[in-house]
Amino acid sequence: MAALTTMDRIRALPLWNGTLTIAPLKGGISNESWLVEDGNGRHVVRFGKDYPFHHVFRDREAMVARAAHEAGFAPELRYAAPGVMVSAFLGAKTYGADDVRANAGRIAHLVKRFHDEMPRHVSGAGFMFWAFHVIRDYARTLAAGNSRMCRELPRYLDLADKLEKAQAPLPIIFSHNDLLPANFLDDGSRLWLIDFEYAGFSTAMFDLAGTASNAGMTAEESDELLTVYFGGRPDQAIRRSHQAMQCASLLREAMWSMVSELYLTAPSPRTRRSSSSAAASSAARRLITWHATTRPT
Repeated sequence: MAALTTMDRIRALPLWNGTLTIAPLKGGISNESWLVEDGNGRHVVRFGKDYPFHHVFRDREAMVARAAHEAGFAPELRYAAPGVMVSAFLGAKTYGADDVRANAGRIAHLVKRFHDEMPRHVSGAGFMFWAFHVIRDYARTLAAGNSRMCRELPRYLDLADKLEKAQAPLPIIFSHNDLLPANFLDDGSRLWLIDFEYAGFSTAMFDLAGTASNAGMTAEESDELLTVYFGGRPDQAIRRSHQAMQCASLLREAMWSMVSELYLTAPSPRTRRSSSSAAASSAARRLITWHATTRPT
């Protein structure tokens, strides 16, 4: 019996009404997305599987997507089954880096609300996302897989230790943990969040650092993000933590690419960022700047 095509799999889903119009959507890295229109409107169909090497489990992602919709942050999840999720299509603008920088204050308000409100809506076993644990676990995975980057792992782990020690104590919140510009949507009146593969309990700093580093924010733009989020000008400890976590965000991203190089076949992990070695070098350059600007006097 011939294997089902993607179109066959979409048509077989038990929620359609009438004739279907199907078109691919760009942007998925570890999943495949399609825009489907039927008699009830437009929907986004996402195919993806569990990736234990990335700590990605789709049942948890679906739970968070439902909770985020219930809390008013995300489009409705209309259907979920192993390997597939169907969400409402908003027809909203997908942000780029320039949009994130231009809307730093709005994004800070959105992220703050998400952090504060989501713990009341998520369910099941609690998942903890700590970037430095992820980096160390990626190092184990890369060593076990005999990655071409194995010689660099001691340097990466030493870098992670330094950055972790720079973190200021902050409350535990529920964070998104993958705030790429494309995961912010703007429908003209409000902002939305999508893609909750990595969401879990953490501190605010990884989301704040990821938002800034993924959008290439300047120091002034980062200060605006932090000021709005914390309700006042950030002190030196918060600035130091934020700068260090931006380095950690880049390092984690680089190691994501290295692990993906071993285990993901399509789409290419290199489409998510520049090459893994370039991303790691960027993290190292940021660390040099961070040391120079935050050294105690």
